Amino acid sequence: MARDTSPIVKQSRREGVALHPKAHKIMARKSGIPGEHAHGRRSKPSMYSTQLREKQKVRRMYGLLEKQFAKLMGEAVRKPGLSGENLLRFLELRLDNAVYRAGFATSRRQARQLVSHGHFELNGRRVDIPSIRLKVGDVVTVRPKSTKSGYFTAINDIYGATSQVPLSWLKSDIKKLKIEVVGQPKREEAEADINEQLIVEYYSR
Repeated sequence: MARDTSPIVKQSRREGVALHPKAHKIMARKSGIPGEHAHGRRSKPSMYSTQLREKQKVRRMYGLLEKQFAKLMGEAVRKPGLSGENLLRFLELRLDNAVYRAGFATSRRQARQLVSHGHFELNGRRVDIPSIRLKVGDVVTVRPKSTKSGYFTAINDIYGATSQVPLSWLKSDIKKLKIEVVGQPKREEAEADINEQLIVEYYSR
């Protein structure tokens, strides 16, 4: 399965947002984009550059490759409603994002790895595809065999460290190791500091 293996801290500095918990500490010491000549880039960014950076930021935030992201944007445009909001809804409904949002992982990258290793079941069937899009009524549970692993026996400590804000569309039961999709993600519940209109404009050029 293809994935972006570039350093997450470097990605975070380039996009100006912490994409992983460990990036917070480093970004507090090192501001600005990485690179030998980065500090010399002070000119006002063009509209294209602004749109590109927003697209890259959101793509990396949710851990998608370029082709995956473009395909998702294409689907969002074809679906009735606002294209930008459709895109964010699709991203939020990804299985790996739901695992992260439910507090079962401290980052989306970790959630993706947990799903890829087959630790979860969707409606009673083992799954290992992070990009699966969930729908209302879906139930995600930790695979019985995985409940005995060190990670999930200590899930209470992990769950407390995530500090996720409760979401109206997602119900999490840490004792039963269960996640339920009970509604559609709302625009205001997506990640803060996202301007989805810039992404729509980027792809409509």
